[in-house]
Amino acid sequence: MSSSGKSQRDLQSKNLPWVEKYRPQTLNDLISHQDILSTIQKFISEDRLPHLLFYGPPGTGKTSTILACAKQLYGEREFNSMVLELNASDDRGIDIVRGPILNFASTRTIFKKGFKLVILDEADAMTQDAQNALRRVIEKFTENTRFCLICNYLSKIIPALQSRCTRFRFGPLTPELMIPRLKYVIAEERVDITEDGMKAIVTLSSGDMRRALNILQSTYMAYEKVSEDTVYTCTGHPLRSDISSILDWMLNKDFTTAYKNIMQLKTLKGLALHDILMEVHTYVHRVDFPPSVRIHLLVKMADIEHRLASGTSEKIQLSSLIAAFQVARDMVVAEA
Repeated sequence: MSSSGKSQRDLQSKNLPWVEKYRPQTLNDLISHQDILSTIQKFISEDRLPHLLFYGPPGTGKTSTILACAKQLYGEREFNSMVLELNASDDRGIDIVRGPILNFASTRTIFKKGFKLVILDEADAMTQDAQNALRRVIEKFTENTRFCLICNYLSKIIPALQSRCTRFRFGPLTPELMIPRLKYVIAEERVDITEDGMKAIVTLSSGDMRRALNILQSTYMAYEKVSEDTVYTCTGHPLRSDISSILDWMLNKDFTTAYKNIMQLKTLKGLALHDILMEVHTYVHRVDFPPSVRIHLLVKMADIEHRLASGTSEKIQLSSLIAAFQVARDMVVAEA
């Protein structure tokens, strides 16, 4: 390769988002779900790959796994001719199943041995009619084509398709698996990060590796140092110190003072009440409330979250949240 071509490729990889730049290229690069990987590896080595259905939350390695499998099966050279990859961004009504998918699955490979692979990413976005049409295509062309369906919600895939595939659930990644991979990216990109910054990224990502890398990259680009405060500020999440203050005001100050202080903090930091509610919820479980008080609070908070999702006024729901905590405080005093 010429030096200009090489430098152009280096520049492209430099400009790539980290989620793509550090996407696993082989099955050995994948960091989680070793039991699933070993099963798939066995399928490939014995040349008995079934139709696959990967499901689970986003950012847990579903697409990366099947792309790594495809690269192992076909190599870079044959990848484009042997793999058809369709995403939710492509039209995936019944016409696409009867057209491109049917054409690709029905044509045999003359000079190449083995089967073709159709990857349908975010298959839960397919219409009911398209899924019903796909059922027949899968059955008819099993001899020379394998299908891999990827989705977040298994319940949105019709039972007839589920029964034709071997299902694998990709659960959220544990911090023990995420931290080494994050440390590798941090070392490669020379990121200045603190210990509490790393903990904050892992906590906020909730087992989603893609989200963890996006948070890391955006914080690194916005601030010189990646710390707990900069991570929370960059993602627009309330700081732990802010949540402690909010709880203190709701439980120890009178209603008017608590309301005024929280409104000022919300305006100053640009916080959403939904985010505050989610953070306060974890504290309610941690604080040693009497059972009846905790039940009262959780029921009230569930109602507030439901009303917020329905698009009600944040000011009124904030008043309701403070009122629930003030009632809880009176209940604690009465029980004592």
